[in-house]
Amino acid sequence: MADFDAIVVGSGCAGSVAAYELAKAGKSILVVERGNFAGAKNMTGGRVYSHALKEVFPDFEQEAPLERRITHERISMMAPDANFTIDFSSDEMNVAGQDSYAILRAPFDQWLAEKAENAGAEYIYGIAVESLIIDETGKVGGVMAGEDEITADIVLLCDGVNSLLTEKAVGYKRPPASAIAVGIKQTIELPAAVITDRVLSGSDDEGSAWLFAGDATKGTFGGGFMYTNKESISLGIVAGIEATMNHGKAPVYQMLENLKAHPSVAPLIKGGKIVEHSGHMVPEGGVNIMPELTGDGVLLAGESAMMCVNLGYQVRGMDFAIAAGMHAGREAAKALDAGDTSKTGLHGYVTALEGSFVLKDLRQFQKVPAFMEGFTRMFDGYPQMIRDMMNGMFIVDGTPVQPMKKQMLPIVKNVGYLNLLKDARGAMKAL
Repeated sequence: MADFDAIVVGSGCAGSVAAYELAKAGKSILVVERGNFAGAKNMTGGRVYSHALKEVFPDFEQEAPLERRITHERISMMAPDANFTIDFSSDEMNVAGQDSYAILRAPFDQWLAEKAENAGAEYIYGIAVESLIIDETGKVGGVMAGEDEITADIVLLCDGVNSLLTEKAVGYKRPPASAIAVGIKQTIELPAAVITDRVLSGSDDEGSAWLFAGDATKGTFGGGFMYTNKESISLGIVAGIEATMNHGKAPVYQMLENLKAHPSVAPLIKGGKIVEHSGHMVPEGGVNIMPELTGDGVLLAGESAMMCVNLGYQVRGMDFAIAAGMHAGREAAKALDAGDTSKTGLHGYVTALEGSFVLKDLRQFQKVPAFMEGFTRMFDGYPQMIRDMMNGMFIVDGTPVQPMKKQMLPIVKNVGYLNLLKDARGAMKAL
């Protein structure tokens, strides 16, 4: 008899939600987390979309450690000496199930772990799972954690993008460097009222999600991000590993320092205190680099299954992880009840994901990573074009004003009409 019905490796969004669902179904669960506490290894400075979380915890707003509700979406095209920003707000963003919140992963992940523990899951922290127990038929039957061999009828791998176990579990080879980015983030502490005033929020409970392209990464594939917390700002850079290695004009840490010093960003963080500095790898290939999601005795969810996509105007990952964790927990419980935790017996998990937004959305955007990787003018070309167009529109210096057409056509011509058409066509096909 196995030590546990299920072992979950990793206590991020996917792992703790899966453990919660399994424990709620009356199964014996062990969660093994290599960090000293849940969230210790998670650096995301970002937002959680409420729709997925609400499926698991309908009243999460009353108890989850949320930061500010996102009421402004901002996208900036940055040149070294200019910045063009779109600022969008809408009543639709306030509708339950359509809203989203900035979060800090350490307290948020600890809350998720507490929910799972209260439901009956056991947690072990500070121990890395070094290997899987696999029998002569190839079926996973537990984990090797430290010097301990712990058995289970099913193992759920939710151990992140840099998982060392997926190859042994389902034969997955590491994705190419072109499909992985490196993220670096700082949490900068500021008084709540100062943040509210600087980002033009309606109250100390409201904030912004802000993405930066162009000079944020010095023309390299990638971008910057900023999320407003209650009393801090999460500011960071995500840059493609291959692009930075081959074409980068600065290392990633310097990109972040340059972003902080940009005239459009520096006033937002002026006087702030850095209270956290962290880095993380980010999967950006989406469904194109996704491993098999099931094997005999094993399921994959969250970043270990590469469930993340960067659309340029939107970054998705946590809602995929939460939903995948929910389905993984529920379907694993069904397989345990049926006494069949083989790959066939676990196929209900894949079926559930196929019917949900997770795989539907990831497949919808499967062409985006390749398009974004080749969309070099977004990072070096269009920011300068928009700067010159805006200068033509708004600078008044006493010289006679030329017709708008005469001002704009040379600026657009400098980028190239065919290039504009090519990029527009590529975007339409990818999105």
